[in-house]
Amino acid sequence: MASASRVMIIGWDCAPPQFLLGPYLHHMPNFRRLVQEGVAGPLRSSDPPITVPAWTCMMSSVNPGGLGFYGFRNRRPGEYDGKWIANSSAVKVPRVWDLLSDAGRKVCVLNVPQTYPVSPVNGVMVSCFLTPDTSSEYTYPSSLKPQIERIADGYIIDVEDFRTEDKRHLLDQIYLMTDKRFKVACALLQVEDWDFFMMVEMGPDRLGHGFWKYCDPDHPKYQPGNEFETAMLDYYVHLDEQLGRLVELAGEDTAVLVVSDHGGKAMRGSFCLNDWLIREGLLTLRQPVSGVTGFDADLVDWERTTAWAWGGYYGRVFLNIKGREPQGTIAPADVERVREDLIARLKSVPDHEGRPMNTQVVRPEDVYSGPYVHEAPDLQVYMDDLYWRLGQDIGHEELYTF
Repeated sequence: MASASRVMIIGWDCAPPQFLLGPYLHHMPNFRRLVQEGVAGPLRSSDPPITVPAWTCMMSSVNPGGLGFYGFRNRRPGEYDGKWIANSSAVKVPRVWDLLSDAGRKVCVLNVPQTYPVSPVNGVMVSCFLTPDTSSEYTYPSSLKPQIERIADGYIIDVEDFRTEDKRHLLDQIYLMTDKRFKVACALLQVEDWDFFMMVEMGPDRLGHGFWKYCDPDHPKYQPGNEFETAMLDYYVHLDEQLGRLVELAGEDTAVLVVSDHGGKAMRGSFCLNDWLIREGLLTLRQPVSGVTGFDADLVDWERTTAWAWGGYYGRVFLNIKGREPQGTIAPADVERVREDLIARLKSVPDHEGRPMNTQVVRPEDVYSGPYVHEAPDLQVYMDDLYWRLGQDIGHEELYTF
């Protein structure tokens, strides 16, 4: 590392350290050599620990309070239903390849999240899974695109419908995408003049979404001996073979880092956060809904509502504050009291069997700094240390779904 004149970063989105640094390690000789000859261990991700904003936090050293986004979708301040998607145009700070480009160093950036639309660099860039499709301008320079298409025999931006129940087709598509990206990476390594090379493979994330319950004995739906029991291990062995080739092409004068934006774990269920807020008397609808219904601002009686939430792997809770929201109900002087009461209530929620959960509720001013802290959710909820996700829809008969 000390004598290295170039840097290679290999990103595996959603790579779980409990597997890679545990039972998978002896099956991955190339990764194991990096671990044994270098430095390895789990690192804390961003808050929230999801693809956007985590990769940009890593590559800019700026937290979401300085970036101004807290996930793929973000709320427009002062609006009940205004949303926007954080692609590369939302990134207003330089990332490492920008700094290196300005310093005259040559960079090669491949599939790093939040690089679409592409931006000029001193080198080449192939954009990420936020690219609509391959008809878009997804390379810099644009003249690189036909070369990429030829090398990959049809480049794949991302796996379509990675939540499908057709698991065999999904697995085939993940391998196909990964192998096409590997071909492109190998070609760029050999034909481009680079000081900094970075690629991110989204296959591990898509694999985790589709196959975790088949591979992790800790998952409540795991069945020993199922058809896909070794799908995750087999895929990481495949990635390890590719890693060995990439390190070989990089040469002895290259410092190599293998990184991930976040990990993963078994999901035990989903907690219906907005339904819970309704039961707690904090969210009031204009009229009851019939059956499970997507949450919509038009359904809410805002003049009688204290809080509402967005769901996902973490929950975002927003307070209805006078002077900030159009029909705010909470006086600014009462915000802290209301928020502390809500934190206490959320932390006291048990699981479906009445057992305590290790729920963390994050206040933005405790974890963020920068000019956009005021645009963060008023609270971020990690239910039972992220073993449970948070549901946004309303109208469920029960608060716990599976």
